[in-house]
Amino acid sequence: MRNDPKIGSHVSTRGGFAAAARYADSLGGKAFQYFPKNPRSLHVKPPNLQEGAACAAYCREFGLVSVAHTPYPTNMAVGLTRGEEHYRLTVESLMNDLIIAESCGSLGIVVHFGHLKGGNILEGYQNVIRCMNDVLSAWTGRAKLLIENQAGDHSSMGMTLEESVKVRELANEPEKIGFCLDTCHLFAAGQWDVSATDKLLHKGRELGYWEQLVSVHLNDSKYDAGSRKDRHARVGRGMIGKEGLRALLQSSELAGKAFILESEKGEDGTHRDDIAEVKSWLR
Repeated sequence: MRNDPKIGSHVSTRGGFAAAARYADSLGGKAFQYFPKNPRSLHVKPPNLQEGAACAAYCREFGLVSVAHTPYPTNMAVGLTRGEEHYRLTVESLMNDLIIAESCGSLGIVVHFGHLKGGNILEGYQNVIRCMNDVLSAWTGRAKLLIENQAGDHSSMGMTLEESVKVRELANEPEKIGFCLDTCHLFAAGQWDVSATDKLLHKGRELGYWEQLVSVHLNDSKYDAGSRKDRHARVGRGMIGKEGLRALLQSSELAGKAFILESEKGEDGTHRDDIAEVKSWLR
């Protein structure tokens, strides 16, 4: 199988979604991630379907793929613990993100697994499943809800591949759910020994995780394995290092996925150099 990953970075949508696609293309990548609306608010944004269609058309013409990232306050695990109004807003926000992502032709919306402070962890898992069910029950688009694994800096929820697989399995419509793997989070959670990446790949195969993987946040880590600190480093410059990241990038299990860089930018204020660096690993 030919390994042909799509590599890119998170980009701004300040000039619109089509402008974001053109900018991502100018950086030398063929993938990008964006916020569908204000990243610090759950409030719904009326979708500009014409702008989304222009983005989708550009991506089709020039061979780009994209994913949307839900706003930071999105937390599927809290359920009704913060009140019915907050829960309703969370569900409506996620549906809003799906509609915008669909209009842009995106693969899906990335959403953190979530955490429940001071609560029963089982209740947190049940909340995640209920939230996904309520969001996806009426969803008929192609864009998927993509569960992102967590580093463990807020709670122990969502740190393992097993958890993502299980909540997807227990959801009413698992076919509408996929995964986004964050390499920094996995390393920081103590779930990846970079000297034995074959073991991680084997585990993912046994779980059926790779089959549902849609995108990868290709981030190095500023802290050691098991630190539970979510601090991204530029690719090849952190504690994971070039060889560890390259082993994943070149694996047949991750062939053809969308790889997104989320670390700080280079001296020119872009991810251009890091995209070129990652692409050079495939030569």
